[in-house]
Amino acid sequence: MALRNAVMAALLEGEASGYDLAKGFDATVANFWMSTPQQLYRELERMEAEGLVTARVVEQERRPNKRLFSLTEAGRAAVHAYTAEPPGRPAVIRDELLVKVQCLDAGDIEAVRNAISERMEWATAKLVRYERLRQRLLDGRSEEAYFAEAERIGPYLTLLRGMAFERENLQWGDMALRRLAQRTATLRADHRAGNG
Repeated sequence: MALRNAVMAALLEGEASGYDLAKGFDATVANFWMSTPQQLYRELERMEAEGLVTARVVEQERRPNKRLFSLTEAGRAAVHAYTAEPPGRPAVIRDELLVKVQCLDAGDIEAVRNAISERMEWATAKLVRYERLRQRLLDGRSEEAYFAEAERIGPYLTLLRGMAFERENLQWGDMALRRLAQRTATLRADHRAGNG
């Protein structure tokens, strides 16, 4: 998937500056698409050159002027065409932590345990942010009412997927830490028995 598709998805919410889009990516789209602010700005410039977005300048007194981007008709047509395409291959996991876990038996168990714990802290923090966003989207409604009344339900559905992903990261991390603790205890007992 091209970054532009994720940018167009974010602009469906309405006009936004590059800064707002970067913040929005971090709060919403980041549960399924990562981008640096630099990548985002470069993509916005390309999209503007191709007529997919338009930008207007808003003058500010004590800050630099900012550009607000919005989808053009061509951009909306591109979103429609994109959603009509069959999806590509399912995503593959490319996770350095899992490479470290794979090498665990020849490496530093404590360092890997710490890395798993850190990942769990990150997942917990993301779940807290996602839950705040979920409550903001629901705005006091039940999920059933939201799905029946909301103008757009895609952002909520992707948010639920991001939350499920982070919950699964926590479940896996908890299981992995328990197994590593068991393994360490067994190795120590075997070592003591061999030395005794």
